[in-house]
Amino acid sequence: DDDPDRVPKPRRRLSPGRVLRFALLAILGWILGSLVLFLISAQLQREGVSDSAGSALDSSSNTLTSPNTILVLGSDARTKETSEPGSSTGGPSRSDTILLMRAGGGASARLSIPRDTVVDIPGHGLNKINAAYAIGGPALAVETVKAFLGIEINHLVEVNFANFPDFIDALGGIDLRTGCVVSRINGGFKNGGYTLRLKAGENHLDGKQALALARTRKNECRPSENDLTRARRQQKILGAIKGRLVSPATFIRLPIVSWAAPKAVRSDMAGPSLLGLFGSVATGGSPTTRVLKPSGVTTLPDGGAGLEVSEAEKQAEVARFLR
Repeated sequence: DDDPDRVPKPRRRLSPGRVLRFALLAILGWILGSLVLFLISAQLQREGVSDSAGSALDSSSNTLTSPNTILVLGSDARTKETSEPGSSTGGPSRSDTILLMRAGGGASARLSIPRDTVVDIPGHGLNKINAAYAIGGPALAVETVKAFLGIEINHLVEVNFANFPDFIDALGGIDLRTGCVVSRINGGFKNGGYTLRLKAGENHLDGKQALALARTRKNECRPSENDLTRARRQQKILGAIKGRLVSPATFIRLPIVSWAAPKAVRSDMAGPSLLGLFGSVATGGSPTTRVLKPSGVTTLPDGGAGLEVSEAEKQAEVARFLR
């Protein structure tokens, strides 16, 4: 077989075009695989989710190409391990976070409602707006916000506090400029809760820190902070999440992020619609971020106090939100 006159075949070299094709196929497979993981994870999260809020929601359109209004809720439910004085794991939880998002079709706006805002809860009279969730669950929370602001709500998203930290960790954490923060969530470490300590300046937060910061209401560094401060802080966290979603580093982690993202929320939306929402949030422009400002303090029928928002303030903020 060893023929001295035989000319050896030249080795086939990978041309730049072939390398490019391989790279494009690998990238396409990476993206498609991540999309499949997202849709599977989203479907798993929908199982067991009550459809009771569905009747309260208005008809919707494509969450990626058309503007939709989404109500985002986060409850103040305690973990069973906490021994914080006055906390309860058995009673109904109130909505700790009440945030409206306008997303899709290039729309990008966020409007926070302070949880102590006094409203007329349909069928239950005057109360703080966060009581609607405790009284009638997500359906009544949707109806209450719609009646209070006079707007349509197309979708509902409930933040899953148990899985939210995993989503942030899947992103590789978030970067956020904050003031000094010392906060004891659910009584702090000594009571089975969580203690957050952040220095003033740029901070890199992991999942537990991001959740604790979003829930922080009483800051020992600044005792004068209130619900309005927390609402603005929550909007900054959303902005930081958006920044991570579009960062090149996230592409490397895309399968992990795609699996974790749907687990961080519970929603009426099926996988494709939820994917469209995440896509529109990630690719939308810089959002208009606002917080309803109270005009004063008012007295509730039970003698308690809450925040009053003027009709002029409501109309002005809703107009900005829907613009």
